[in-house]
Amino acid sequence: MLRRILLFASRHDRVRTFLQTLPASRAIVERFIAGEAAADAVAAGSALVAGRLSVTYNFLGEYADDPQQIVRTRDAFVAFARLLEDGGLGSAVSELSLKLSALGQLLGADGPARALDHARHICAAASEAGVLVTLDMEDHTSTDSTLDIARELRRDFPLTGVAIQAALRRSPADCADLQRAGARVRLVKGAYREPDSVALQRRSDVDRAYVRCLRTLFAGDAHPLVATHDPRLISISAELARRHGRDATGFEHQMLFGVRSDEQRRLAAAGNTVRVYLPFGPEWYGYFTRRLAERPANTLFFLRALTQSG
Repeated sequence: MLRRILLFASRHDRVRTFLQTLPASRAIVERFIAGEAAADAVAAGSALVAGRLSVTYNFLGEYADDPQQIVRTRDAFVAFARLLEDGGLGSAVSELSLKLSALGQLLGADGPARALDHARHICAAASEAGVLVTLDMEDHTSTDSTLDIARELRRDFPLTGVAIQAALRRSPADCADLQRAGARVRLVKGAYREPDSVALQRRSDVDRAYVRCLRTLFAGDAHPLVATHDPRLISISAELARRHGRDATGFEHQMLFGVRSDEQRRLAAAGNTVRVYLPFGPEWYGYFTRRLAERPANTLFFLRALTQSG
């Protein structure tokens, strides 16, 4: 029930305005968000890289319907790729994560074509800087479009990755297709509220689907990006890597900024490639509420802070 309330809150402006004005909200956001400015993200990313971690940078924003805002978002990513290069972070330790809905994907019949064009500009800038790019996966209505755009981008930028949500019933087949294509695949459980007709609802079922997808990715030519904080799934991924003869260059762990930081450092110290998903920017609200919805511990942490701020 609490998860449904938080996902409801992530999409409604009046709730958004209320929570954004609370001092406690801003304080807790700092645990999960690098900051609002690009310089904040570079500083946080530099600290992570110094600790032998890699970084995925996500300039927050989604579901844009203002053409000018869409262009500003594209230009912000292009400028940020150059900023990473100038800051000595222009290599595979850095990755940009794109939400295509922020690039106009949902804006009319030609939205996917517009998003592809904008994404090409970003990928070109990232390639020049030596930085990787992965496409986020949003709700199920955009899955086909996102996979099509990822396929087109890989023609010119073959290291372009794409996220897959294990909770979607279609995902094992999608993983099989991406495995055959040798794609970089960020496997997540899924943070969107989806109907039963398209998505698994029970956590245990999602976990089993995640393992099934992992097995498919490790068995083929894909480069698995294991995006989970679940200790059991992390252990399973390590066993699959061993079974299929993959060293630390053959897959990577991905975790969220501010979540299980000790485990991130432990895995990196053991020789694993660990990438931290580092969001930044003023449009933090939707991301923040979904992080609360994903993990009860995050929500309790937030509620305690609200109580103490009163």
